[in-house]
Amino acid sequence: MQIEERIGKFRQDFNTLKAEISRMIVGQEEIVEGVIVCLLADGHALLEGVPGLGKTLLVRTLAQAMDLKFSRIQFTPDLMPADIVGTNILIEDDSGRRCFQFQPGPVFANIILADEINRATPKTQSAMLEAMQEHSVTVAGDIRKLQEPFLVLATQNPIEMEGTYPLPEAQLDRFLFKLMVSFPTLDELGTILDRTTKSEQVEINKVTNPETVLEMRRLAREVELAPHIKEFALKVVLATHPDSEYATDMVKRFVRYGSSPRGAQALALTSKVNALLDDRRNVGFDDIKKVAKPALRHRIILNFEGEAEGISTDAIVADILEKVTQGDEIVV
Repeated sequence: MQIEERIGKFRQDFNTLKAEISRMIVGQEEIVEGVIVCLLADGHALLEGVPGLGKTLLVRTLAQAMDLKFSRIQFTPDLMPADIVGTNILIEDDSGRRCFQFQPGPVFANIILADEINRATPKTQSAMLEAMQEHSVTVAGDIRKLQEPFLVLATQNPIEMEGTYPLPEAQLDRFLFKLMVSFPTLDELGTILDRTTKSEQVEINKVTNPETVLEMRRLAREVELAPHIKEFALKVVLATHPDSEYATDMVKRFVRYGSSPRGAQALALTSKVNALLDDRRNVGFDDIKKVAKPALRHRIILNFEGEAEGISTDAIVADILEKVTQGDEIVV
């Protein structure tokens, strides 16, 4: 198949999947698109929003439309790592002999919904680290690979403070995107009410399959990232560090730590997906700018002054995109 045909099929499959999800999810187009982009970029997403905005329904609908195995893990303070990855249990066969047999946990699925992940203890949260990074888990010394494609979509409630444990920076860094789920508008709220309080039920069709997803991932990595575009992306990441020569005045004043190299990887991979959606074989400056906030907002740690002033990391990223030019100079 020629590259033009592959790109055309990529766009068609993406738009078909997005349209099918939109039959169930009202509004939230940016969130739906962001989740699919994460899947095609082989990354994970953190969804933040108040309860009842359809985060769980979105993840379940995505799995149904792609014919993928879905698993939901409700994180609670008493959840243990073995409840996630599985454990060896003692069984007895027909002859009376006893042996250990591995009982897989809910992490052995294609799409994992880690619901209210910040309600579990750090010990339990760490059970997801290996799965998210290596796509495998280690139980009793045995490494067990997870089935591809593998995607973790975690949710957290920003207003629930009691009984929560903030995600460690190392785990936050594993998420390719952090997506902010907003409250629906008046019209969207009315549509939600109509869909959920009437007798008609929306049936989700299977519009793609795992093999197609893996092919779309391969195509995304073939997109060209020109040297000057890559340099711009790297400058944006370096500008998040207050001690960098590219740091803006706002970063120097309000930021304690900037993005890790994974931030640059997130910019590159997700911008390649966006380039394909725009029917291009190469990444442009606008592709980098479009994904900068979801890719970097959770990788910037504010200092005390930034927290006290109520500065948002989105404002930091916006300032960087405005000040870091697309050439060799920086405007401060």
